[in-house]
Amino acid sequence: MTDQHSTPVEAKPVDEPPKKSSRAGRDLPAAIAVGVALGGGLIAILLFAPYLWLALVAAAVAIATFEVCSRLGEAGYRIPMIPLLVGGQATLWLTWPFGPTGALGAFAATVVVCMIWRLVGQGLNHTPQNYTRDISATVFVATWVPLFASFGALLIYPDDGANRVFCLMLGVVFSDIGGYVAGVLFGKHTMAPAISPKKSWEGLAGSLLFGVTASVVAVVFLLDKPWWAGVALGLMLVLTGTLGDLVESQFKRDLGIKDMSNLLPGHGGMMDRIDAMLPSAVATWIVLTLLA
Repeated sequence: MTDQHSTPVEAKPVDEPPKKSSRAGRDLPAAIAVGVALGGGLIAILLFAPYLWLALVAAAVAIATFEVCSRLGEAGYRIPMIPLLVGGQATLWLTWPFGPTGALGAFAATVVVCMIWRLVGQGLNHTPQNYTRDISATVFVATWVPLFASFGALLIYPDDGANRVFCLMLGVVFSDIGGYVAGVLFGKHTMAPAISPKKSWEGLAGSLLFGVTASVVAVVFLLDKPWWAGVALGLMLVLTGTLGDLVESQFKRDLGIKDMSNLLPGHGGMMDRIDAMLPSAVATWIVLTLLA
């Protein structure tokens, strides 16, 4: 006989189907939409107001620095964020009147101020804990974000500066596209499974094919340089872009996080979007300066 006082069984909710994502782990529609919006804005700036590139880079540097410092703070690091943010802007903007000398001087001054800030931040009567660890991380961030980004700023100053920036962007973007397509379609042999399990040697081959081709076309038609200069630039951009991705992957793995933030749907944070661009800006400035 059924117990009249028994508790009725609640109907189990129907599980919603999981959101679909690509094999590379991205929300592909959101990633494409954000990428198109960012790319369209960048093209408009470079075509009609090239020096706004500096403001764009400055904003990206500030956001990325804040993201990285915040994540380090969550992991227990004490990073002098205020002087790092201010010094990062100085490192970038002083390239305008002083070129590479301005960037290097501002970077060195930022490091000095951060060292003092962290040393006396709790007062002279307190012994700083983990000082060497925190300052090492601070110098790493100052190099990784604002100093590397300043080379992207330096690209815009020559008469063909907008085209130089286009060469950087086209090489990195098409390298990323080639790596993504080849990795999704053919990726079987992981390249660095302990750091980034989704990267494959097949993806690297796709990056080389797309990245070098795009760089050759860009250098020949935008800068009127020989094709072999495009090959040199393309190889450098694929190398630095891939290593930039791996460096950030290891950084996030050390901290036990997936993304730097959720600022950009389908991409993660600003730092997740520009991780390949930063070392690639250094490579582009070096290659194009040597070929000038």
